[in-house]
This record gives sequence, structure tokens and C-alpha cells, in this order.
Amino acid sequence: MGKYWITTAFLLLFVQAFAQFTDSTHYYLGFTGTGNINKTNTADSYLLNNGLKFGVRDRKVSLNFNNSWLFGKQDQKLTNNDYTTSLDFNLNQKKTGFYYWGLGNYTTSYSLKIINQMQTGLGFAYTFFDDGKNQLNLSNGILYEASKIRLSDTTSESYQTYRNSLRLYFKFSLGNAVVIDGIGFLQNSLNYKEDYIIRTSSSLSFKINRWLSLNTNIKYNDIAKTDRQNLLLSYGFKADLYF
Repeated sequence: MGKYWITTAFLLLFVQAFAQFTDSTHYYLGFTGTGNINKTNTADSYLLNNGLKFGVRDRKVSLNFNNSWLFGKQDQKLTNNDYTTSLDFNLNQKKTGFYYWGLGNYTTSYSLKIINQMQTGLGFAYTFFDDGKNQLNLSNGILYEASKIRLSDTTSESYQTYRNSLRLYFKFSLGNAVVIDGIGFLQNSLNYKEDYIIRTSSSLSFKINRWLSLNTNIKYNDIAKTDRQNLLLSYGFKADLYF
């Protein structure tokens, strides 16, 4: 856990420095807690899906720190213990048009047989529109990946590759009460023809007040290298704070 505390400390230092150099900086803190429980006389299962996001943004630069943890069991057998943390930045971002981005990402996933996965990269993106309530964005870039995957209970494999990373993000608001948003990644290896990663996540939120919403989330992951997929549907709440 030491490296996560170091990352958090670095982020806080960055935020302090960021605030000192601009008087128009905005901050975002969000937490999503969803899950489901099924218990009968003969079986029981549960799934917890939690996410934490912190963002800093001024007129041309933004920094986002994301964490998600998925944990599940079925009949006392572990099915999910999946953790992802990422730090990304955007440069010269505008309401519409091109800008540049950078990314650092770490993933470990029991369900997808990923022991460790590190990704770093750069690229460009295009915002079609962004009025605060509605947004459509497409990005592309090159990532370097170093991974260790589980082939069986006793064997593993370490490998490195470069990937083309294509991402689509959307957000649409229906009035002031309903928000639909989603993000999808297609990451093809530039070294291995049949190696690809597909990740998608979409949510539907019903606002209760300015900072609290009821939330339903669906995620899909497909990792060709480990030949593993998962589809996850969960529901709970989402808290947003802008300051």
C-alpha cells in the first residue's frame, strides 16, 4: 500500500502548487458506491464496486486521479478482486477542438487473471462539444505496457508491448435530474496481432440533490491475452462535490 500513499501525497502536492499559480482553478471530488447481494437458503453471492475520483482543472490544463475497486464472492469463493488506479492530464483543453493528453495506469485483476499491469502513454483528443452538462470526446494515442498475467494456478507470464489506445467518452443530461455517461477503450497491441483489450463502463444516474444521485453502472472487460471476459451490473449511489 506504500506506493498508493506516495501517489496520493504527490497528487496533494501537485494540487497545492496548481492552486498557487492560478486564480481560476476548479476541483472535483466524486465517490461511487454500488453493488448487489443475493442470498438464498442454498447459495449466497455479493459484489461491491467502489470508485473514487479527484480532478483539478483550469482553463487549459486538467489533472484527474481515478481509483476503482471491485470485490466479489459467490458461495464463499472469490470471484473478483480487481483494483485500478490512474493519473491522467490534459493540455490545452478547450470546449471544442484538439488537445493533448498523458496517462499512467496500474491494474491488478483476479477475475481477468492480471497480476500486474502498468501502462503509460501520450496522445491527442478531440472534443466535439462540452457545455458542462453534455460532452462528446474521442481520443487516440500510443501506450507502453508491462504486464504479468496468470496462466494457471502455478504459472505466470511477463511481457511488454506497445498499444494503440482508442477512447470514446460521452455524457448527456436529461433536464437536471438524469445523467447518462460512459467511456470505452479499444487497445490493440502493435506487437501481437491477436492481443487486444476492450474496456467499457456506462452509468445512469438520477439526481436526488446537488451532490447525491442514485446510480446504476454496467461494465464489460475483454482481455484477449488471458482469454477472460466479465460483465458486471451494479447499483447504488454517487456523490459529487465541486469546489
